[in-house]
Amino acid sequence: MTILEPFGARLRHAMDTRGPLCVGIDPHAALLTSWGLGDDIAGLERFSRTVVEALADRVAVLKPQSAFFERFGSRGIAVLEQAVADARAAGTLVLMDAKRGDIGSTMAAYASAFLDKDSPLFSDAVTVSPYLGFGSLRPALDAARISGGGVFVLALTSNPEGAEVQRSIAANGRSLAQVILDHIADENEGAEPLGSVGAVVGATLDEAGVDLGINGPLLAPGIGAQGATAADLRRVFGSAVADVVPSVSRGVLKHGPSVAALRAAAARAAGELAAVIG
Repeated sequence: MTILEPFGARLRHAMDTRGPLCVGIDPHAALLTSWGLGDDIAGLERFSRTVVEALADRVAVLKPQSAFFERFGSRGIAVLEQAVADARAAGTLVLMDAKRGDIGSTMAAYASAFLDKDSPLFSDAVTVSPYLGFGSLRPALDAARISGGGVFVLALTSNPEGAEVQRSIAANGRSLAQVILDHIADENEGAEPLGSVGAVVGATLDEAGVDLGINGPLLAPGIGAQGATAADLRRVFGSAVADVVPSVSRGVLKHGPSVAALRAAAARAAGELAAVIG
């Protein structure tokens, strides 16, 4: 069995060579329609295949949103499996946006689905929710360590409703978001060049207001359709901006179904990010 380098090292290399851009694969109904595709399995398959063909050999990360495939049942999952396999074979890292969170054997089953190298859905990393307690994520953290995978933990998300939970004050007097970030930093202690446990921190925030020094990647959704721009990244992330993985979905995907137009849109986004991040 091939032993993968830790995800953090592989991600750092991808960001340094391809730039930090992450593009979502979000085949929601309106986007399929705008591409002239049906909201059906055929449309889903064509959409996913086109995005992978256009971008998998040039962006650091592709991020399929699992829910948009799950809504089609088993045939949608089969399309997702193929998209993940094709994207990884083409050289990009795949971050499964699943936001799973549970306890015990159920969390272990989620971890097996996305972080076990024998799984047909094996991805380089997966998003998880810590709001049953950070310790509930242990099966995913352990599975990632074994497989060389990564875990991105929701900390300060881009949706405005998140603040009522994430900005609440924990028993130790810190915000819940900071508690989560502190746990992530502990997981990444000593890792080089970058830890494999990341945090999700929205680029739409007025300010982070937390310590983002987690020695790990910071997935930054919200650029484009949600209102944030590349120029917001330094304001939100400060000195941690070099570890940011900016996520753009609709801002790139709306230019399909043309492969050339998707590539051009991704290149523009990458250029804007390079001007800010370097």
